[in-house]
Amino acid sequence: METGDDAGVYRLNDDLAIIQTIDFITPIVDDPYTFGQIAAANSLSDVYAMGGTPITALNVVCFPVNSQEISTLSEILRGGLDKMKEAGVALVGGHSVVDE
Repeated sequence: METGDDAGVYRLNDDLAIIQTIDFITPIVDDPYTFGQIAAANSLSDVYAMGGTPITALNVVCFPVNSQEISTLSEILRGGLDKMKEAGVALVGGHSVVDE
């Protein structure tokens, strides 16, 4: 808590550690694809800031399926996936919930 880091570090041995983070951000642009890219880059940057190299990621999303088109969600996820691919990161799973 003292350092205000955006990620947790768990040391496996003297030479290797796991960096874990999760992020939620609200849309800051109108384009869903661009928002997905920004959200992924924001999460990846937490790992980079801790001196790590992102390898895998989980996709966590809260989305208002009752008031937004599912195509909007598809574009957000596509943007995030493209940003992960650009960084050489494998998407290995995730979770979604309905949330207004």
